[in-house]
Amino acid sequence: MTTNNSHEENQSTFKDIISTKISRRGVFAGIGGVGAAALLASCGSDGGSGSAAGGEALRWGNWPLYLDFDEETKKYPTLEAFIEQTGIETKYFEDYNDNDEFFGKVQAQLKLKKDIGYDVVTPTDWMAARWIRLGYTQKFDGANIPNASNILDTLASPSFDPKREQTLPWQGIMAGFGWNVEKNPKGIRTLDELFAPQNKGKIVVLSELRDTIGVILLAQGVDVTKVTEDQYMNAVDFMEGKISDGWIRGVKGNEYAEDLTSGDATAVIGWSGDMFILASENEGKFDFAIPESGGTISSDNFVIPYTATAGAKANAEKMINYYYDPAVAAEVAAYVNYVCPVKGAQAEMEKIDPDLAASEYIFPTEKTMAKLNVFRALTTDEETTWTEAFQKAAGN
Repeated sequence: MTTNNSHEENQSTFKDIISTKISRRGVFAGIGGVGAAALLASCGSDGGSGSAAGGEALRWGNWPLYLDFDEETKKYPTLEAFIEQTGIETKYFEDYNDNDEFFGKVQAQLKLKKDIGYDVVTPTDWMAARWIRLGYTQKFDGANIPNASNILDTLASPSFDPKREQTLPWQGIMAGFGWNVEKNPKGIRTLDELFAPQNKGKIVVLSELRDTIGVILLAQGVDVTKVTEDQYMNAVDFMEGKISDGWIRGVKGNEYAEDLTSGDATAVIGWSGDMFILASENEGKFDFAIPESGGTISSDNFVIPYTATAGAKANAEKMINYYYDPAVAAEVAAYVNYVCPVKGAQAEMEKIDPDLAASEYIFPTEKTMAKLNVFRALTTDEETTWTEAFQKAAGN
């Protein structure tokens, strides 16, 4: 459990970043000319063969608010630089709202070994494990991704892909409490503070059960790395009770951000990067904290479906290699403010914004990582039973 002092340190980190008054548009405007040239040069000499892509467009499915975006041009600067450098036409889709929802959309085609409309997808750890278990992924050609060696040591050998042969982290995700600072001027540090009177009927929790139930379990003193079924079901019952009593207005995927901006929600169990972007776009109206009892952490991962053609797979590997260049990873991190999985990106971030380079939300120290917990892997039977219980409680 964290102390109030450590909470205050995290809070000041978040607020200090917001108070730099450098909007994300400003960051990219400031580095646009030099940055673009540097990014093109940073990807290695092999990128010039992109025109040999055979005319196949690369199709990437990802989550909203998860790639650097220029509001004036309505384009993604790093992705545009990749396209310019390689000649690989790349189509980017913000089609993820929830892991199960996305998987349900493509599962039938996967079973039939038919094109799913994507050559790269970005599932969270536990869902990436399911893709691998079902044989729906392709192994990387390591020669095409030399920058994979830049992966942080702490992320290099997950149980579901020990050699990182089929996945590489895109961004790391911290889950905790987010809130409207006008409605919650003292902030939210505990589950009791989340369920304060001013938030009744205006609380949204994540449809990612490992984050929502994980945060609840931690608040109940349960170790999520060893959680039992009885402990899990007790936390689900707690959530269901808060829904039926009118405290929680919704269990949602990424669209919870819309509820905050519209004012329909004043407090959430949400993700750090989303809250940072909402704060930066709304003059610091929103804030985020890792709960005193601890938060959860996981990664979303690059995965190449086994339905991708050989040409698309090679192009996807070039793109993954590109995003594992520290300079490119830093530019993305400067926008999305999720945990960056690439070694060397923190040094590159110093050139963009020293305040962001010091952010515990992008480059967490061991002290911060000690407050974050990885929800344990579930068996196939547990995944079915536990998910059904969560969905039933959520009203689905």
